[in-house]
Amino acid sequence: MTNNKEERIISTKELPDDGILDTSLRPKKIQDYVGQEKIKENLNICIEAAKKRSESLEHILLYGAPGLGKTTLAHIIAHEMNSNIRITAGPSIEKAGDLAAILTNLHENDILFIDEIHRLNKTIEEILYPAMEDSCLDIIIGKGPQARTLRLELPKFTLIGATTKASLLSAPLRDRFGIVHHLNFYENTDIQKIIERNSKILNISIDEESSISIAKRSRRTPRVANRLLKRVRDYCEVRGNGIIEGNICINAFEMLDVDTLGLDWIDRKILETIIDKFNGGPVGLNTIAAATGEDISTIEDVYEPYLMRLGFLDRSSRGRIATINAYKHLHKPLLK
Repeated sequence: MTNNKEERIISTKELPDDGILDTSLRPKKIQDYVGQEKIKENLNICIEAAKKRSESLEHILLYGAPGLGKTTLAHIIAHEMNSNIRITAGPSIEKAGDLAAILTNLHENDILFIDEIHRLNKTIEEILYPAMEDSCLDIIIGKGPQARTLRLELPKFTLIGATTKASLLSAPLRDRFGIVHHLNFYENTDIQKIIERNSKILNISIDEESSISIAKRSRRTPRVANRLLKRVRDYCEVRGNGIIEGNICINAFEMLDVDTLGLDWIDRKILETIIDKFNGGPVGLNTIAAATGEDISTIEDVYEPYLMRLGFLDRSSRGRIATINAYKHLHKPLLK
């Protein structure tokens, strides 16, 4: 069991060893992408229409929680459009020259994918506006009264922006996206399909009961499902015959300290602190942080959202309250 918050196996954020696995398992065609049916249908129509007109797609904004497949969708769109994809991230574009270098190296109908687009600074955004609207790049040469603007023509391209925090996007930037889609959390049945598909790609033998068991612990997030599948596979290869089945799968989760709903020791520690030390709440966030030794912002941004989605935690003006469901899950006696 690790105490490193950054290495939580059920974290929805990308971990250092996720990249290679995600790339190998990433579907290339839209029909192979499991879940998000309405988004797939809408994108399919937009892609087919653009191909018939021999045009580039409108600019696309994809937003939603980490690990739901925004980057995968961007690669699929590029593949379906027979286009090259250039990948960067908002924090990586620090100066106007960085963006200019990227834009001037694009070719006709290329896809430019900017992850964490909400982290672009305002100066970069203003340079991006004419590129998105008019396919041109305005460069200021010189300073002061001698400064002049040089306009460079750019090839038609499609910008795909991805963000986990759409509310942090400025209104002018958000309005320049013609297609906007919110990726929702997956149903467990879809996660199970992803696990079964990826098991075949990785040549892993897994029974239906185990694929359901992994799906239930995956927090309705494909990235977490893939990571759990990998860790359970490793356990079964070392402690068993390499087949993910029955009790050996359950034993793997006991070792990983991930329970039936995908809670790990930190999640349970927060709930148990509220129940055992503060009679179930309400209790202030500062007090919870002091009692658990966790950072306030980490509790609020990382741990609480999933506990609230499960209905285990309520926020009130007086503080956090553990719900009846939390008591039942942790097998705690209800206070009278």
